[in-house]
Amino acid sequence: MIISRKGFLNMAAAAALSLGFGGTPAAAQEVTLTLHQFLPPQANVPKLILDVWADNVEEASGGRIKIDRFPSMQLGGRPPELMDQAIDGVADIVWTVVGYTPGRFPRTEVFELPFMMTNARAASRAYWEMFETHMRDEDFKDVEILGTWVHGPGIIHANKEVRTPADMEGMKVRGGSRLVNSLLEKVGAEPVGMPVPAVPEGLSKGVIDGTTIPWEVTAALKIPELVGNHTEFTGNALYVLTFVLAMNKDRYDSLPADLQKVIDDNSGLEFSIFAGGVMEDSDAPARKAAADRGNNIVTLTEDEAQAWQAVAAPIYDEWVAEMSEKGIDGQALIDEARGLIAEYTE
Repeated sequence: MIISRKGFLNMAAAAALSLGFGGTPAAAQEVTLTLHQFLPPQANVPKLILDVWADNVEEASGGRIKIDRFPSMQLGGRPPELMDQAIDGVADIVWTVVGYTPGRFPRTEVFELPFMMTNARAASRAYWEMFETHMRDEDFKDVEILGTWVHGPGIIHANKEVRTPADMEGMKVRGGSRLVNSLLEKVGAEPVGMPVPAVPEGLSKGVIDGTTIPWEVTAALKIPELVGNHTEFTGNALYVLTFVLAMNKDRYDSLPADLQKVIDDNSGLEFSIFAGGVMEDSDAPARKAAADRGNNIVTLTEDEAQAWQAVAAPIYDEWVAEMSEKGIDGQALIDEARGLIAEYTE
């Protein structure tokens, strides 16, 4: 078959366009990132925070970034392995509880000290600012941190009423972090370490008598159906846990500068405050659901909380001593965190 000159030119032009050459720009570069976390997709954090963040990034990138979301550890492993999955590139991005790897990121623990937190927005803002100052190049030097936040006030959920530290004597209670476990020991309970997705089975099988988690996650885990007693504190929270949204450093560095900017613009301080606030705002509906079931909700006054604060007080001195052994000025971190939280508390 003989191809005319005009036909040849038309074919060449088509080939050039298919390869991204010729007179029009190449198709936009596409980047697919994996986001891995431990909660089911209908839980508040995936639904109200992580999906919102991922959707915003996708939209701001003009469709050049796609984020595939993998809830409930669908990429394999256990929740305590999530940070290493981000560092090693098993997942591009992870959301995790920092305390799942006890002692590995020591400076974050300042926000997990008992009765440190006033509200999640103030603490999350302080956390990001102290991350930038003290943690970015130390604790988190091997990973790109996109957000840092804490949840709303930590609550005790138990199979019996708890009003005083003495009521905890002999109970087996799930603690979410090293410092929460220390607090449980101080009140005479036996701390049991387990990731939050394992709590429902632990309660239903009697492995634990209670758990420490915020209100917001209780609905997804059906906690009010498993225990009938809940103890909350007026004033500063009994405890909180710290979270991070973390990205593999090499994957972040491999992105074009404009796509790095898309990630940056949707991350950082404002995102951290948003995430902490959303978690705390989600406490009220979950609390109402427990109340509607007729569960016993004990709200301790600030005066009643003083007995708990007295028992917890030695944890501060112990933590400062532990930090000193690591070459970290723990008292300075405590003073800075308290000052920032007080400044940002409305």
